[in-house]
Amino acid sequence: MKIKNYLINFGPQHPAAHGVLRMVVELNGEVIQNCDPHIGLLHRGTEKLIEHKNFLQSLPYFDRLDYVSMMAQEHAYSMAVETLFNDVYAKALLPTIEIPSRARSIRILFLEITRILNHLLAITTHAMDVGALTPFLWAFEEREKLIEFYERVSGARMHTAYIRPGGVAFDLPLGLLKDIHDFLLPFSRKLTDIEELLNENRIFKDRVLNIGVVPYNVVKDHAFTGVMARGSGIPYDLRRVYNYENYNDYDFKIPVGSAGDCYDRFLIRVAEMRESCKIIAQVCCKITKGPISVSFGKFANPSRALMKHQMEALIHHFKFFSNGIVMPEGTVYVSVEAPKGEFGTLLVSYQNNTKPYRCHIRAPGFHHLGAINRVSQNHSLADVVAIIGTLDIVFGEVDR
Repeated sequence: MKIKNYLINFGPQHPAAHGVLRMVVELNGEVIQNCDPHIGLLHRGTEKLIEHKNFLQSLPYFDRLDYVSMMAQEHAYSMAVETLFNDVYAKALLPTIEIPSRARSIRILFLEITRILNHLLAITTHAMDVGALTPFLWAFEEREKLIEFYERVSGARMHTAYIRPGGVAFDLPLGLLKDIHDFLLPFSRKLTDIEELLNENRIFKDRVLNIGVVPYNVVKDHAFTGVMARGSGIPYDLRRVYNYENYNDYDFKIPVGSAGDCYDRFLIRVAEMRESCKIIAQVCCKITKGPISVSFGKFANPSRALMKHQMEALIHHFKFFSNGIVMPEGTVYVSVEAPKGEFGTLLVSYQNNTKPYRCHIRAPGFHHLGAINRVSQNHSLADVVAIIGTLDIVFGEVDR
C-alpha cells in the first residue's frame, strides 16, 4: 500500500490568510511537511507606475503599500528623495537642504502614532485568529481615536500624503498636541487590560508558546528585521542605528525577546506600543515653534495666503505640482524602521529628470513570508494561522 501526503490550498479566501495569500500546504495527517506561499494576486505594478509619475505624484502610491501604517511608507520615500538631492549636491559642493526642527518633531509624532496603529491591528487580529475576540473590539476603539488625529492634521483618515519631501504638508491644528497627550494615559490602561486578558490566558498561551520559533540562522538567511529579528534576541532597530530624524534625542528602549516564538513577538509588540507612548509624550513636551518645511523653492510650495497676493507665487504653485521636483542624477537607498521591519526605497534619478528612472521597494513582509516553510515545518495546520498572525503581513507591500 502506498501512502501519499495531502496537498491542500490554504487561502486566499481563508479569513486568517490576512489578505490574498495562497499557500499550498503538504500534510502528513495534521503535520506540515511543506508550505509553499503563492503571492502576486494583488500585484499592481506599483514600482513601474511610480517610474511614470514625477517625484511628488509618486508619494500617494506609498500610502497604499502597507495600508495599516501609511505615514511610515510616506516617510521612507520622502527621506529617499531628500537624501538623493543632498548627496548629489554635497558632492558638487552646492547648498543642501535641512529639514526644520518642528517638521522633524511632527514626523516623529505621527510615525509613533502609526506604529501604535499597526501593532494594535497586528496583535488583536492575531488574537482573534487563535480565538480571542474581545481585544479586537477594544483596540479598534483606540485605533479610531488615532485615525481621528490623522484626519485632523491632513483631512484624510488613511491615505494622508502628509509627510512630504522637505517636511510635512500642514502645521498642527490648535489643540491637537494636548488631545494627543491626553490620549496616552487612558490608552496605556487599555493596553494593560489587553495584557491581563491574554498574557497568562491558558488557551492563548497553548496556541502561541513554542510555536513558530525563529532561530538566528533563519533571521540571517532571510534578512529578517523589526519584531521578527528582535523576537529572536537581536536588538536591531534602525531608529537607533541611523538616528534619522534625531531619534537618539529621545529616551526609549528596544524590547527584545529570547525564545523567538509567537508569544515573544506578541509581547514585544505590546512593549513597543508603550515605548511609542513615551516618545509621543516627549515630543509633545519638546516640540518647538518654527517652519514645517524647507524654504528651498524646489521642495516647498508657496502658502495659500501668498498665492492670493502674488502672481509669481501662483505660477510657482502650478509649476511645482505639475512638473514636480527636478532631481540631479544619482542613486540612493534609504531604509527606515517601519512597524513591520526595515522598509527601504531605492531611487535612481537620471539626467536632471522630474521622474524617477528606477524605483525599487524593499518590503519587510516579503522577506518574512519567504521563510514560512522553514518556520512552520513539523507544526500542525492550526499553528500556521498563529504563525501568519505574528509575521504581521499586509499584501499591499508584499505584492506591490
